[in-house]
Amino acid sequence: MLFKDITILDENLDVQTNMYVATKDDRVAYIGKTMPQGDFGEVYSGKDRLLMTGFFNAHAHSAMTLMRGYGENMVLQDWLSKRIWPFESKLTSKAVYWGTLLAMAESLRFGIVSTSDMYFFIPDIAKAVIDSGAKNNISNALVVNSDIPFEERSEVKELRVVKKVFDGAENGRIKIDASLHAEYTSNEDVARKLADLAKELDVNMQVHVAETKLEFEECKQRHDGRTPVRYLADCGIFDTRTTAAHCVWLDDEDYDILREKGVTVATNPVSNLKLASGICDTAKVLDKGVNLAIGTDSVTSNNSLNFIEEIKTLALVSKVRAGDPTAVTPKQALYAATKGGAIAQGRDDCGQLKVGNKADIIVMRTDVPNMRPVHDALSNIVYSASGSDIVLTMVDGKVLYKDGEYKTIDIDKAIYETERATQEILSSLGE
Repeated sequence: MLFKDITILDENLDVQTNMYVATKDDRVAYIGKTMPQGDFGEVYSGKDRLLMTGFFNAHAHSAMTLMRGYGENMVLQDWLSKRIWPFESKLTSKAVYWGTLLAMAESLRFGIVSTSDMYFFIPDIAKAVIDSGAKNNISNALVVNSDIPFEERSEVKELRVVKKVFDGAENGRIKIDASLHAEYTSNEDVARKLADLAKELDVNMQVHVAETKLEFEECKQRHDGRTPVRYLADCGIFDTRTTAAHCVWLDDEDYDILREKGVTVATNPVSNLKLASGICDTAKVLDKGVNLAIGTDSVTSNNSLNFIEEIKTLALVSKVRAGDPTAVTPKQALYAATKGGAIAQGRDDCGQLKVGNKADIIVMRTDVPNMRPVHDALSNIVYSASGSDIVLTMVDGKVLYKDGEYKTIDIDKAIYETERATQEILSSLGE
């Protein structure tokens, strides 16, 4: 595909006007001021359009579209124990497939090209992602609620199988990660063994870390004053490429540990605000040299996958937390949404608009009232844009969403089947 005479955010997230961008197969083949030689297929007019790399959602539970709006105005522990966990106990593979496919449709609509998922029924998540054309790092978070031996745990057995079947599938669009749900839902023996298994299988790790003050304080009580970050580091959880979701409650040493271990902090600003968990000190995360990425969390605690909204919220709450209106610039926020997330997922050839990188591209309208005038294009994207301004999403060189049309997803069927699965589960719960 050839994008003609279009404004772009280049690999450094700097604005370049009147550019040509060509894709060939799954890669960016050309970026320049002049028309490239060769046939690149469809020509896309760039008039009143802005092209940039797609967004990377670094923490999500995609199939929880099934529960959008189901648990409202509750504190986290009540939300989990009274609404989420009972519902999840009734999940089926079919429900997870359709819930994930609906989430992929919503993600593509809002420019998300790749997601880090933590949920059940990995084969069904993988099938939905494959069918959609998107990318995903898929994990099933290990939760310890019994004394079953480590190797007999369903999550461990599943990880060994899906690593062989799905890891690297679809030309690398699917990656399989290990996952520990959290310090407070596991024990040290299991955490250490999972860390060893992740190293054995050579997979990334996903884990919830210090989401609430209660979690932070109780961890210190359980583990001789150690914070969740210190405890998980001691268990070896951070010895492979790790994404630590939330990280709202950290002490000074924690930032140093995260930097030294190369851990990515995936902040989830909208979800953390909605659940009143707190505000991650993202300005300090960046100042300390820790890689920062952005996650949506689930739509049950968000309640959407509108990534533009997530980026804006990150930028705003970072300033409030720091008490400094200069904290977290638009470029830093956009980096976290793109390259920061790609780094978290181990997708080294993604997250930047660069020749040779994967052709994961989004196009935004700029001929709408909220995007004019343009004094600073990056500020307009972060503070003025709407998710609805995204008119094209391409993954690995294939257009998956364009001008309201899904190329790979029957959106009406995805909505119908997700709603039907939700009603079946609610009926089984007596609701």
